[in-house]
Amino acid sequence: MSTAQPKWNAEDYAKNSGAQLKWAQELIAKLALRGSESVLDIGCGDGKITAQLALAAKKGKVLGIDLSEDMIRLAVEQFPATAYPNLSFQCMDASNIHLSDKFDVAFSNASLHWVKDHIAMLRGVHACLRPGGRILFQMGGRGNADEVFAAVEKLIEQPQWCRYYEDFELPYHFYRPEEYAVWLAETGFRPVRVELVPKDMQHQGMAGLKGWLRTTWFPYTDSLPVELRDVFLDELAKAYTMARPVDPLGKVHVEMVRLEVEAHAL
Repeated sequence: MSTAQPKWNAEDYAKNSGAQLKWAQELIAKLALRGSESVLDIGCGDGKITAQLALAAKKGKVLGIDLSEDMIRLAVEQFPATAYPNLSFQCMDASNIHLSDKFDVAFSNASLHWVKDHIAMLRGVHACLRPGGRILFQMGGRGNADEVFAAVEKLIEQPQWCRYYEDFELPYHFYRPEEYAVWLAETGFRPVRVELVPKDMQHQGMAGLKGWLRTTWFPYTDSLPVELRDVFLDELAKAYTMARPVDPLGKVHVEMVRLEVEAHAL
């Protein structure tokens, strides 16, 4: 997560992050954990993915870190040490990782596009990995959700909205494989695979789309008076589905692009 703390609604995110969970499960399978590893989950959110890592590494240990105090609170409540003795959570900025423990694996799913300074993040990760330790990250990459951004940009240019976005700074950072490979080399990693992976995110109708927009595009709505936020989301959802209509099964599709990074610490 970024240095400016995002105002996450942890409970709402937990209800509207089905796609992130599905992609995380696919990513965990790629780790092929033996069961005794120590794993660091960066940007652990509400903890449900971290808990799955803990089940996959039952004889090891898993630590989830996140900048959001609300997310960490919910994670601890949902996945207590009594039920998950090898699992713990800690509030920490991904750009400023300082841990005395050493890990075999650093993992992150659907989180690191909130981080601006990836060199600082990678240095912190390298410092807490054992020699030969590995990273497996998946985050938004260049071209991610371009059609949503197009709809948002068009909307905030309209007279009723533009005054709220005069000093707006985009909080998302979507990188290309070429630049990320350079950062890996600079911070002591040997790249194994750095690639863009297209994904089809699906939401159940307008309500599902709005739930996702509300929980992960909140920097836009946080710029508005509270009474206007739902109106803005309605207009955004309608504008998006004008360009990408709901399919015959009632699903709204969003073309996502993920940057997947696999590397070993030198």
